[in-house]
Amino acid sequence: MSETDFDFNQLPERRGTGSIKWERYPDYIPYWVADMDFASPDCVVDAMQRRVEHGVFGYAHPHRGLIEAVLDYLSRADGVQVSEKSLIHLPGMVPALSQACRAFCQPGDQVMINSPVYYPFFKVPADAGASVIDVPHIRDEVTWRVDWEAMENAVTSRTKVLILCNPQNPLGRVFSGEEILKLAEFCQRHELVLVADEIHCDLILEPDQIHFSALKLPDELRKRLITLKAPSKTYNIAGLGYSFAVIEDDQLRSDFNRARGCTMPEINVLAMVAAEAAYRDGEPWRRDLIEYLRENRDVLASFIREEMPILKIHEHAATYLYWIDCSELNVSNPCQFFAKEAGVFLTDGEPFGSRQHVRFNFGCPRDHMLVGLQKMKGAIDQRVSI
Repeated sequence: MSETDFDFNQLPERRGTGSIKWERYPDYIPYWVADMDFASPDCVVDAMQRRVEHGVFGYAHPHRGLIEAVLDYLSRADGVQVSEKSLIHLPGMVPALSQACRAFCQPGDQVMINSPVYYPFFKVPADAGASVIDVPHIRDEVTWRVDWEAMENAVTSRTKVLILCNPQNPLGRVFSGEEILKLAEFCQRHELVLVADEIHCDLILEPDQIHFSALKLPDELRKRLITLKAPSKTYNIAGLGYSFAVIEDDQLRSDFNRARGCTMPEINVLAMVAAEAAYRDGEPWRRDLIEYLRENRDVLASFIREEMPILKIHEHAATYLYWIDCSELNVSNPCQFFAKEAGVFLTDGEPFGSRQHVRFNFGCPRDHMLVGLQKMKGAIDQRVSI
């Protein structure tokens, strides 16, 4: 079977494999944590098998094949040419966010974020003794937008870092080039380091929207820029632990590296092998994945609008994680409601900054997705009829 013949309709058996998604809450059907119920592409599995057959797993460093694959990926996907010295290979995205906070914050400083947002954004500033300034997005009838005026009012002389999530998790937004430019100008004006988490950048579902990487900003605005990327969400290899940073400014890169400390682990040798294979040979599989996820998104959105109109949704352009407003259900915790009454486990919106929302992972076979939606509908119908 070629990569382009992959059958996304097959649900792999994940119980008994140490899967957080399927084993942490075994009494429920899981649609929560951000990994997909698809096997990784054959090119990744084959590359790892070849490396395992070698039989020696000593200390490893980023090898030439990985470096070339990452540089080629940046050129192909984002249209940017970066130097090899600008790459910093890392064992994960959240450790990278923590390292950025520790590099550029002192105790008592502040990190700005925009909720609702991936929940570790709320936590990593504490690693540096810093606090969070949360400037929530504004919601209109179509989507969520940055509150520029509130950001200007909230920033202080102790604010040192702004963490951006683009594409946005959990909102599914793809920020425009104009928005990224405006954010970068805001950071330059207030002398903030912009940390751009772009882990979902290869999961844009809307054909007429493109990812504007912060790496495409003008030279002057990249002097205070850290761009973070990874193949983990796209190719379903998050459990291996590999990401990378691009930091073009020499002083900024030096400061970031000094904050590494002694607690961050070495990168798993198989993670580097998998990342190289994904970036080098996984593009046909990724294109098919996008088509499948787009259809899943459309089916999910139609189901909610037609069968569960009490739930509210907005446009969703990227990621396989749908943000759903449950406020009209009038329950104290929608995640607990659906777990207890429907037997499905969703991501609780509270740690993201909105308790009345849940996040539904539709990165799974369509029939399996519909099982969860039907169960949610049954729970809602039962509640409404009482």
